[in-house]
Amino acid sequence: MSKIHVYFMPGMAASSSIFERIHLPTETFEMHLLEWVLPNKNESLNEYARRMAKYIKHENVILVGVSFGGILVQEMKPFVNTKKVIIISSIKSNAELSRQMKVAKSTKAYKLIPTKLFENIDFLAKFTFGSSVLKQKLKLYEKFLSVRDKSYLDWAIEQIINWNRTIIDNEIIHIHGDADEVFPIKSIRKAIHVKGGTHIMIITKYRWFNQNLPKIMLDNYLN
Repeated sequence: MSKIHVYFMPGMAASSSIFERIHLPTETFEMHLLEWVLPNKNESLNEYARRMAKYIKHENVILVGVSFGGILVQEMKPFVNTKKVIIISSIKSNAELSRQMKVAKSTKAYKLIPTKLFENIDFLAKFTFGSSVLKQKLKLYEKFLSVRDKSYLDWAIEQIINWNRTIIDNEIIHIHGDADEVFPIKSIRKAIHVKGGTHIMIITKYRWFNQNLPKIMLDNYLN
């Protein structure tokens, strides 16, 4: 059997280094790490997804996206020959946004977020990973949060808050932590729950993923 090609998309502002502890059996899988590229002026999420799809060089791939990357891989799905799409710490429709994000959408308060401050890693880490960020972890996050361009951050926040998907794609496989502080589990439907998993569980719960991802990916893959 030829190898299964798996493409990983990190979360908002994050680099692919968030996947450095994820290891899949090399006899079965080949991992490919995607990175954020800067959006064009006034580029829609759909247009961006079509552009990102050009980085997928294989057929019957598995797309894995974390957080905003999970939203993006769902938008990429129509432009890619996929066998599976897996999202982690993400959402499947705008109904799963947190209450605060829904309020921010209706009031357009997200436009007031001072993204210039994201050059400060402390502010960016708390915004991206939740308020539970501890000072001693900031050096770690400085490594993972590599995209601090203001135009990208303004664009990304707007795409998340205004994501217009209302119908859930039942083919999407959703893995979600029951302690996620960015997208609370109470708003999430039909997901594989990870006990104690926070919004950054791709980093902190890597052992769970290394143990369980291969089975999730192979389940029904050859059917």
